[in-house]
Amino acid sequence: MPANQFQSGRHFLQIPGPTNVPDRVLRAMDKPTIDHRGPEFAALARRCLDGIKTIFKTQSDVIIFPASGTGAWEAALVNTLQSGDHVLMVETGHFASLWHKMANKLGVVTEFLETDWRRGADPQALATRLSEDTTHQIKAVCVVHNETSTGCTSPIAKIRAVMDDINHPALLMVDTISSLASIDYKHDEWGVDVTVSGSQKGLMLPPGLSFNAVSEKARQAAKTADLPRSYWDWEDQLAANASGAFPYTPATNLLYGLSEAIDMLLEEGLENVFARHKRHAQATRIAVQAWGLEVLCQEPLDFSNTLTAVLLPDGHNADAFRSTVLKNFNMSLGNGLSHLARKVFRIGHLGDFNDLMMIGTLGGVEMGLALSDVPHQSGGTDAAMQFLKNNLT
Repeated sequence: MPANQFQSGRHFLQIPGPTNVPDRVLRAMDKPTIDHRGPEFAALARRCLDGIKTIFKTQSDVIIFPASGTGAWEAALVNTLQSGDHVLMVETGHFASLWHKMANKLGVVTEFLETDWRRGADPQALATRLSEDTTHQIKAVCVVHNETSTGCTSPIAKIRAVMDDINHPALLMVDTISSLASIDYKHDEWGVDVTVSGSQKGLMLPPGLSFNAVSEKARQAAKTADLPRSYWDWEDQLAANASGAFPYTPATNLLYGLSEAIDMLLEEGLENVFARHKRHAQATRIAVQAWGLEVLCQEPLDFSNTLTAVLLPDGHNADAFRSTVLKNFNMSLGNGLSHLARKVFRIGHLGDFNDLMMIGTLGGVEMGLALSDVPHQSGGTDAAMQFLKNNLT
């Protein structure tokens, strides 16, 4: 089918973010923009600022920026660090690498613990390196909770535990851009100092909002941080937020959407949301196994519940396969990034997603495999259907 030919039905957006925006959120955003210094906006801001704390599972402040998740990365770094500070980061994939690159540009001295991009961060490797730092030169540890480029999740609670066991005072900063509101995450209980996130994945919004959940320890670090900051300054935000305002023009209509999305998540119940994502991830891996293909993540404990990266056999171009699926079935799948380019495709199964969407996604993949002459066994979609049918929630 020619790419410009009309296609009926909805496009299947099965990349691992941005995700499908539910109709309720779209309708909530479809309102006239209001005075962002008036009482109606103040009430909206307070609903969002209070509600988002429940999603992060925190009593601490959550700062909302009109920006992508990349902006929240920068805010986390510039509010807590001094020029020349030593930061320990873990190379779990493409996005961890981008955060590392940003830190270097900001004048931070970084150390990057390498991995093969097929598993999450290793708490023991972090413990070994932190134990060597007897003079506490390392000021922060930065980890991506759920690496969107690989489909591998890191055990944040275990990382905090090993930091506590050796009594290392470094800040713990965590990127939850593709896990928040999809995979269980506990900012307070896990002792995280700065949690970074964005609006366009589990929160089911368009891109445009990003978040920093900040501990009291992080706010104390901000008092001596000397990296240049203006737009990203936490204290300017918090001072304005106290009266339901922002220090500059906020993304009003996205905040309408955020308020509605929080309501939807709490109506379903966060634990039910997490269980739904886990179930769809299991169904996807069952399909991949039945096809005889390989999930990129090699450590079962690190399997992501929001996306699955699938390796194609040598000699087969994953981007050509994705193009075939898009052309014939109007479905977008995620591409491989960095050194995974053309080697993997990524199936997003997060956000506003149900069983029939899951089966439609897997059916499109299976038909695409056949049309692309990728060696595989048929029946992956059937296997996923059986799993879902036998494990109804």
